[in-house]
Amino acid sequence: MKPSLLVILGPTAVGKTKLAVSIAQAFQGEIVSADSRQVFKGMDIGTGKDLSEYLVNGEQVPYHLIDHLDAGSRYQVDAFKDDFYKAFADITSRAKLPILCGGTGMYIHSLLQNHAYTAIPVNNFLRETLELKSKEQLQEQLLTFPLSVRQHADFSTHKRLIRAIEIAEYLSNHTLVDQQRPALNPFIIGLTSAVESRRNRIYERLQYRLTHGLIEEVEHLLSNGVSAEMLVFYGLEYKFVVAYLHGEISIDQLKDNLFIAICQFAKRQMTFFRKMEKDGVRIHWYDVDQQEELAERLAQDIGIRFNL
Repeated sequence: MKPSLLVILGPTAVGKTKLAVSIAQAFQGEIVSADSRQVFKGMDIGTGKDLSEYLVNGEQVPYHLIDHLDAGSRYQVDAFKDDFYKAFADITSRAKLPILCGGTGMYIHSLLQNHAYTAIPVNNFLRETLELKSKEQLQEQLLTFPLSVRQHADFSTHKRLIRAIEIAEYLSNHTLVDQQRPALNPFIIGLTSAVESRRNRIYERLQYRLTHGLIEEVEHLLSNGVSAEMLVFYGLEYKFVVAYLHGEISIDQLKDNLFIAICQFAKRQMTFFRKMEKDGVRIHWYDVDQQEELAERLAQDIGIRFNL
């Protein structure tokens, strides 16, 4: 059966956008971003939007869920799912191929597994109470709920236990309506590379961003009313640049600490993608260090040749 959706995932700096644009041109496709921060306006350099890559030989490759919301707001998984399916319906109604591209594994996984629990809202009051408890105390509390509302709980981390209790608490008092979504028949492309190669790309990209306006972008966001707390919440580049602007770290510490943090983030992304595979998601992996082989395999797997 022909895929109704192409998915391109992989760790940061691996070249997902470049490949997505190439495939979109070849397939008359449109790209839907699966990035938790590119959705915000004005957060361009720090999130790696690389909007110039969507313009090829004067032709604009259409994209969705980029610059979708004002910076300073929050964006939850369920909101992403709603927005994705709107974009999916729009793209397919025009007989175009949707290409989901990004590195936010939780967003992608929520679509492929259709996690109904993403619709359960955050309970900030409950979270503040639970944050004070140890992992063992949270495990004990979760076990007090009926199995029917905790059967899918993840006991592995403090954060996931809090979310599990939040879900169990909600389900104990509410009925969760299972929203019907269009069936997806995805072909999932996973991009990977040797660790050292990935680190080199991360380093080069970070140096480029720091010399091409990353710090100025954060200053502009702050001057436009986005709070330092929200920028820290957005993490990585924004968190560290805020610390630099507040005089908490030097420019050299900014470069070194941010490089380490991005490399750690890439490793966590790969861990999450492997977890997706354990959950039954079929990912076809391609090595970006082997460009010629990558192009040949993709031509065989998805049935068309294109320029990388």
